[in-house]
Amino acid sequence: MPTEPLPAVPAATPEVVEIERALTRITYLSTRARQHERLMALAGVPLDRAAVALLRQVADSEPLRPGELAQRLGVEASHVTRTVQQLQRSGYVTRVPDPDDRRAQRIELTDTGREAVDRVRDAGARGMQLALGDWAPEELRQLAVLFHRMVDDFLTHAVEDEPGKETTETVPPASRAV
Repeated sequence: MPTEPLPAVPAATPEVVEIERALTRITYLSTRARQHERLMALAGVPLDRAAVALLRQVADSEPLRPGELAQRLGVEASHVTRTVQQLQRSGYVTRVPDPDDRRAQRIELTDTGREAVDRVRDAGARGMQLALGDWAPEELRQLAVLFHRMVDDFLTHAVEDEPGKETTETVPPASRAV
């Protein structure tokens, strides 16, 4: 499957190169298996990374059709189907009729699922608080605003698999007032 070349863009500035390096380090640190296991132990939630990613996505925009979840998570629909089945058996999600098409179903968090997402987010935030405990509140506010701005800009400039097509992701822009 050939990939399309990226559109012509000016060379990255040294500042952007450093941001990319920092993001690579953050991604590596946050996606390590041991880090996930530690976070799940702190949260008391016995789920793998794929299940947690799906729960977080549903919590942020529920309810969604499985195909929409697959698109937002950037995975194959079969992965979402298996993960949803696992989460449904464990009582974290349920299927509800799609109000727009009664033949289709949407995935919705149960109370147990919402509790699990809240515990995972709380454990993650506590770990982050520990790491950033020496930062001044103004520095933390500035970092939050800049991170949200960066994510919003990434989404604005994201390109779907089809060349020339901008993303249709429906993530609302983050509030700049933190």
